[in-house]
Amino acid sequence: MALGDLDGKVALITGGAGGIGQALTRAFVAHGMRVGICDVRPDGAEALARELGSERALAITADVADPAACAQAVDAVAARFGALHVLVNNAGLGMSLVRRDHMDGKTRIEDVSIEQWQQFFATNASGAFFMAKAAVPRFRRQRWGRIINVTTSFFSMLRGGFAPYGPAKAALEAWSAGLAKELAGSGITVNVVVPGGPADTPMVPVESFPDRDALVRPERMAPPMIYLCREAGGAVTGRRFVAAHWDPALPDEAAAQAAGAPIGWPDLAQNPVWPGGRPKDG
Repeated sequence: MALGDLDGKVALITGGAGGIGQALTRAFVAHGMRVGICDVRPDGAEALARELGSERALAITADVADPAACAQAVDAVAARFGALHVLVNNAGLGMSLVRRDHMDGKTRIEDVSIEQWQQFFATNASGAFFMAKAAVPRFRRQRWGRIINVTTSFFSMLRGGFAPYGPAKAALEAWSAGLAKELAGSGITVNVVVPGGPADTPMVPVESFPDRDALVRPERMAPPMIYLCREAGGAVTGRRFVAAHWDPALPDEAAAQAAGAPIGWPDLAQNPVWPGGRPKDG
C-alpha cells in the first residue's frame, strides 16, 4: 500500500532493469512513486515499464558512463513526470565480466585489461557522479532531494583478486561521504545502501553460488531506501545501511539504527596531517 508522503514522488533508478534495480522499481511504484527505469539494456527496461504502466514508469536507455546520456536521462524523467526527487545510483559492472570464476579468488592483475579497468571506474564510480551532476541543480532549486548510492561491503573493496570492482566501489563510497558533507543543510541527503553480502542477481554467477538461498534477496534493498525517500529521511545523511541487517519488523528509526553506520571510514579522518591542525571544513 502506498505511503502518503511518497505518493507522487519521482525517482530515477540506474541499472533499473537488473536484479536489484527491478526490485527497487517495483517497491517504489508499490509505494506510490513514479520511476524512471534507466538501463543500458532497452528491452528489460521497456518490458518492466509496460508491466508497471506508463503512468508510473518510464524506460530510458542510457549508459551511465556517458555524461551526456546521464543529463538526458535526468531531463527525460523530469519532463515526463514533472519533477525529480530521488536518484538511486545502482548501475554497476561485476567481476564476472573479468572472470566467471572470480569468487574463487583466481583473478590476477594480468587478467584485467586496461579497457576493463577504465570501464569499471567509468560505470561504477563516474556514472554516479555524472547522474548527480545532472540532478543536483534540480534538487537545489526545490531544496529537496535524495541521492542513494549502492556500493559494496568493505571486504569486497579490499579483497585480493576483486579489482577493478572493489576499488571502483571504494571510490564511490568515499565520494558519497564527501558529497553528503558538501550538501549538508541544502535539503539534499546522500546515503549509501549495500546488500550485506553477495546478492541473488545475475552479477553473482551460478557457478560460484549454486545455492541461491544463501544469497541476499534483491528485495532486501528496498526497505532502507523507502525509509530514506520518505519525509523522515530528510534528517538522515552521510549514513551507510546494510540491507541484510534491516529488520522490517522494527519501526523505521529502530531498523535504521540497527542497520546503519557512517559512510566510509570516518575514524581514519579524525587526525589529519594538515598545516595548522585541521582544514577549515574539517
